[in-house]
Amino acid sequence: MSNVVVKESDIVRAAGEGMDAFVKLFVDAIKNEIGGELNAGNMGELNAQQTTLLAWDILHEEVMDGGFVQLIYNGYGRFFFRNPFGRAMRQWGVDGLATLMNRARPIYEKHHDEIEQELSDDEFMALFERFPKFDDCDDDFVEHEEDWTEAIAHYIDEHIDDFVTVEK
Repeated sequence: MSNVVVKESDIVRAAGEGMDAFVKLFVDAIKNEIGGELNAGNMGELNAQQTTLLAWDILHEEVMDGGFVQLIYNGYGRFFFRNPFGRAMRQWGVDGLATLMNRARPIYEKHHDEIEQELSDDEFMALFERFPKFDDCDDDFVEHEEDWTEAIAHYIDEHIDDFVTVEK
């Protein structure tokens, strides 16, 4: 297991900047420890909490940028819909996100083969029109993103030792 170290002064500074900066500090520290991004080769270096936090970061970036269609097209569907990410979010107290993931799962299961294939830019853009069922999921994510980020920041704060070693 990787030993991710964060200075206490950096935690205090990030907390003062707000929940986004606080979460980002932990995400960046974990990413830096594993070479910049989560992948199958380095996932074993992290504990379940660290992996879940990086999963949140991936989900957040992909959905805020291009919705669930983009998330799935970029190869993350299996990671989110065939693993216990939703259950982890429920354990972290982010019940609304867990519910959203459960609502999006059947849409993913029905359409992932079509979305995951190699497509031109035009064909990719057409996916958004072909799969409007994801629109409600995207809207729900955007509407609640701030609340979910706050809940995740609170969870990290209450369980810092599960994510990093704090250095004085």
